[in-house]
Amino acid sequence: MPAIAHEVPTAKGLVHVEEHPGTGPAIVLMHGIPDDSRIYDRLLPELEGRHRVTFDFLGHGRSGRAAAGPLEPDQHERELAAVIDALGLERPILVGHDISGPIAIGHTLSDPDRVGGLVLLNTFFGTSPTLELPEFIRLLADPHLAPLADAIVADPNIMGWMLLFTNSKLNPDATGAEGVGELAILPQFFGSAEQPDALPAIRAWSVELLPGLVEQDAQVASGALARLELPVRIAFGENDPYFDPAVAEHVHGLLPGSLLRPIGDAAHWPQWDQPAATAAAIAEVA
Repeated sequence: MPAIAHEVPTAKGLVHVEEHPGTGPAIVLMHGIPDDSRIYDRLLPELEGRHRVTFDFLGHGRSGRAAAGPLEPDQHERELAAVIDALGLERPILVGHDISGPIAIGHTLSDPDRVGGLVLLNTFFGTSPTLELPEFIRLLADPHLAPLADAIVADPNIMGWMLLFTNSKLNPDATGAEGVGELAILPQFFGSAEQPDALPAIRAWSVELLPGLVEQDAQVASGALARLELPVRIAFGENDPYFDPAVAEHVHGLLPGSLLRPIGDAAHWPQWDQPAATAAAIAEVA
């Protein structure tokens, strides 16, 4: 069946949602930065027949642009909750990739009885000894370097070089995510015929990265993650130079009931590089 498009209202704009009807609990697939929900285009057919939901966070992809500017506390968690409530989803499986992993975990901690399971793809939670943020994202995250970031994003040639440099590390070999950049990443920086760029939202989200790690460390110290009782799979592309296998082990250690599913021949986007293997990890929970 074709996807059903929804425009879910929130306090700061409309969130674009695509729902693929099917059986079983809904699988809600979230993107990170600097991409959008189309990073799941290769994965969705592997989950054919299951109830699947993708959406773009405000300021990204095909969602509204009214969210530009500083993020409000828990804004992304509230956008996720708005999607779940609008579609009437009961105990969905949350799939978090990249920076949306902490959103999936945070939403689960706030109301664990309303979540059926977690799948974490090349993400993080709190300070890990080997966690490295992509250099361009770290530049955008550091408020002391805001003037330099302003100059870079104002020059499309320099920004293009930065993106190529980052891509060369995120996709370090021939099995990398060829095509995901053109489909889901470049439109966020340069816009397209269908959407304006997402630069304000990318920068606002990046600025929250480092303070977010401090908040996540506090949640870890409180023992909240250790008390979660639900199925969790941690599926990481093994060739990711930033969120590497040691980061996966770190997240695994924070969630005692989790199972680790390394995905070979995959980099930062295992859902694009190895969709069948990624779908298998999701199916274990769903």
